[in-house]
Amino acid sequence: MFARILLRVVLLLASLTFPGALHAEQTAAEKAGFAPSLTIYLARGAPGACGPGCDRWIAIEGEIDANAAPRIRRFLAGVKDTQRPIYLHSPGGNVEQSYVIGRLLRSRKAVARVGQTIASACAAGTQVNAACLKAKNAGGEIEAELVTYHAMCNSACTYVFLGATSREVAPDAALAVHNSRLVFAIHGHPPEALVAEFRRRQTASADHQRAAYIAAMGIGRELDDLIRTVKFENLHVLTRAELDRFGIDTRPVAETMWRLNKATRPYISKFATLRNEIGPSFRTMEWRLYCDNKNRVPLMFAAEIDETASGQYTIMMTADAAPTEEAGGRPVRSGKYEMWSGSLDFGTFRAMMASRSLHVRETTQKPDQTADAAKADVAKADLAKADLAKTDVAKFDIETTGLSSAWTQLSESCPPPATSAPRGPSPAIPQPKVDATPAP
Repeated sequence: MFARILLRVVLLLASLTFPGALHAEQTAAEKAGFAPSLTIYLARGAPGACGPGCDRWIAIEGEIDANAAPRIRRFLAGVKDTQRPIYLHSPGGNVEQSYVIGRLLRSRKAVARVGQTIASACAAGTQVNAACLKAKNAGGEIEAELVTYHAMCNSACTYVFLGATSREVAPDAALAVHNSRLVFAIHGHPPEALVAEFRRRQTASADHQRAAYIAAMGIGRELDDLIRTVKFENLHVLTRAELDRFGIDTRPVAETMWRLNKATRPYISKFATLRNEIGPSFRTMEWRLYCDNKNRVPLMFAAEIDETASGQYTIMMTADAAPTEEAGGRPVRSGKYEMWSGSLDFGTFRAMMASRSLHVRETTQKPDQTADAAKADVAKADLAKADLAKTDVAKFDIETTGLSSAWTQLSESCPPPATSAPRGPSPAIPQPKVDATPAP
């Protein structure tokens, strides 16, 4: 009798199991704008499209379906250049498949970034229609443009991303996590208690697999702890501080691409996040270049105020091709930002476009510096030494790759030359909304 009851329980448990039980379903809003299955293809863009000296990459986009891993494995086996960067743009999907793909990336020591590939052959808003997907899956390289603005790698896509050994998330892209929802196919009418027990065991198993995978990828346990607290219905966009603390993207400076903003008065802009020297926090900065005005190029710089610093703050910028030509000065405070605006002559601006990097120097003079110098009544030479000792200097570089093409786009959008350029409002610090339909 006991054996018959045990056999019935085993059969009921077996009837609850189905392939893809660890599939993390996505909401309709997340799926909008994505292909129903994971697509992988080679893309080629303009010089510097994917960074200095980089114009070719691998695009992986769409929902992670139940057969994605074998397809990705076959494709990558035919790509001998293991350092060609991989750009991910996906709402997530099948968790089990994402672990397999992530391990494939780890075996290749892959470089992964969050970014959306826009195929040139496909009209705006048609990146996932049948004709465009057919072209992407036809083989060969697709002429394309790469954008990080509103690009996303959410849910199970995060696990794919973690598999890479080099990982980069631009400040205007999103890497978002939440807990998975397990989906079961129940046959017959098993007792509710039996279903509840099966669900509990499967959930515990899924939690264990996730924690083990995250640890195997060398990521801090705090990420798994965070995922457990985020309901499936929600998404948590990892902050720059979390990306750094968890060991996902630990760059001290992370940048966006130069991007055209077709506002009433158009401009091109670049954002960067900079790790503060004191503490684990980051500041967001923005550079804006407006349409030329009387043979000069208006430039605006804005940054979140560093609350840990005190004293008079100055920012100066130079380019490789014109190291003696400086732009910048002492910014003014506007809300939680510090802002500086001025203009560049065309010679300096052309030197900037011809350079690989823009060198930024931030100087903060301590508030008691002047008073101390007056009290000491020291000679000028000694005063200079005292100033140096009481001045904090931070230096970093931002890339100018893509600036020339962005300026060409801006020039085509500029109003007649008589229109004056604006001083500019407070910077629009990008906050990707991953719970909404992504921008096409």
